[in-house]
Amino acid sequence: MRQRRLPNLAVLRAFEATVRYGSVSKAAKSLNVTDGAVSRAVREFEQTLGFALFQRTSRMVHPTPQAQELASEIGRGLDNLQSAIDRACRHHQNRPLVISCEPTFLIRWLIPRLAGLQQAVGKERDLQLVSAGGAVAFSREGIDLAIRRNDFPIADDVVTRPFLKERVGPVCRREHAATGRELRGTLLHTETRPHAWRDWCTHSGIEIRPGNELRFEHFYLSLQAAVAGAGIGIGPLALVADDIVNGALVAPYGFAPDGTDYVLMTQADGQDDAIFSTVLDWLIAMGEETERAVLASEGKA
Repeated sequence: MRQRRLPNLAVLRAFEATVRYGSVSKAAKSLNVTDGAVSRAVREFEQTLGFALFQRTSRMVHPTPQAQELASEIGRGLDNLQSAIDRACRHHQNRPLVISCEPTFLIRWLIPRLAGLQQAVGKERDLQLVSAGGAVAFSREGIDLAIRRNDFPIADDVVTRPFLKERVGPVCRREHAATGRELRGTLLHTETRPHAWRDWCTHSGIEIRPGNELRFEHFYLSLQAAVAGAGIGIGPLALVADDIVNGALVAPYGFAPDGTDYVLMTQADGQDDAIFSTVLDWLIAMGEETERAVLASEGKA
């Protein structure tokens, strides 16, 4: 049997992360080590192989084509190793269920309903929530399930199931509610959805004549500004539902689908069918309840 002659796992992780992030500093941050530790590991790997893996400048490191190919294979190997460990640990009673969720959805929708999710999953299993968006490295980051809006490319080996349609519309305090077919007032924008107002205007046919505009780095900040009376935000139904139900916000033009959905995701080869189905059923039920509550509130307005 051929004897394996492999570098230290820390060396492989440092090299793969450096190629993936294109930066020693970012790789070090992701691994929670120093820049120097990553640089030493990469040079050790190059010495072991006997050839350079990066073209170095004073500020940047550029992986060679051979390094990129090698890093891709090592990344897959690390993912497979993590999947094997996860499968071995999956039925351990004390292992938490790790759910990654988009930050604004987590803050404004999931956390207020967290007790119900814990009850659905079972009190014997702890929940661990991670705030993140976009693509999910399930095995590498130890994620079991992820909640995302499907507005980005999703890998073929990821299972996705929709549970709530994204519906958007202007939201503001009642005293700032617009009338007629023109929308006037301070518009609240967010860098994470820079075209939200433009897209809504295109679909609704309603003209906007803003007095002025405010821009925020994160979506939940713009929604909080709307609650505070700073202007008119563009709000997804799910993310403003509780504020509409309790009367903090109104939606003068209602909500319209934007063509995307919130989905529950998991890695296909590591899927726990029972827990996936449990969480999905709960999300569907809570999504339907959210829509019914908003419609009922709008009917009373």
